[in-house]
Amino acid sequence: VMRTWVLLSAVLWCLTGVRCPRSTLFNAKGFLYGKTGQPEKIYVKLHQNSPVLICMDFKLSKKEIVDPTYLWIGPNEKTLTGNNRINITKTGQLMVKDFLEPLSGLYTCTLSYKIVKAETQEEKTVKKRYDFMVFVNPFAPGWKGACNGSVDCEDITNRNILQARNRIEEFFWSQAYIFYHNFNKTLPAMHFVDHSLQVVRLDSCRPGFGKDDGLHSNCASCCVVCSPATFSPDVGVICQTCVSVLIYGAKSCPTSNKNQPCED
Repeated sequence: VMRTWVLLSAVLWCLTGVRCPRSTLFNAKGFLYGKTGQPEKIYVKLHQNSPVLICMDFKLSKKEIVDPTYLWIGPNEKTLTGNNRINITKTGQLMVKDFLEPLSGLYTCTLSYKIVKAETQEEKTVKKRYDFMVFVNPFAPGWKGACNGSVDCEDITNRNILQARNRIEEFFWSQAYIFYHNFNKTLPAMHFVDHSLQVVRLDSCRPGFGKDDGLHSNCASCCVVCSPATFSPDVGVICQTCVSVLIYGAKSCPTSNKNQPCED
């Protein structure tokens, strides 16, 4: 989420985090178990690693399973294999490193394992599917250092900007005091007009991101990457409709296809 304060004509941008509700299946180490029948929605900070997605539900993880195999399918509907960005373990755990807008989308894992009937020793293969909808919300470069490693730095950055506002205001007031009470001193050509310093809070999202309390009801105040068929060209609040957009995080609406016009 980007929350901004305007000081005079200058705009100080705060690309800050939002306390998005975490899944109840997150544990302290950042692991996320799947659920059968419904996708898990996950919000990953830009340029950070995703939580570890586990190709198994929590209840099944407490049991011993026979000959498990795991098949991960990515947002491009192709089988995922490990690389420098996608880490997949032999036990079906997946983590995406340095998350970017195009990596958003549906991650699906199919778990196959065998059950053996004790009476007949007959084997049966069971398959379970787990869906994870992964989205990204933005942070400015250097946010981690500016917040001294804080996971959620919205309060810190907003407080810093308010302190900057107060110091600027104090500076102008002190110059005005000196000007009115020390007529014989040489002063710079500076004039302070009462009430000319104003602070206005703006709520907006960076291009390619927007808010949608319908699609992201559990993170309604988050600026989330625009989904396919939508785009955001400026620092607005919502993603606009454009049926010709096929990617996540679009900042423009292609106009070459006249049969697919953009809509607001």
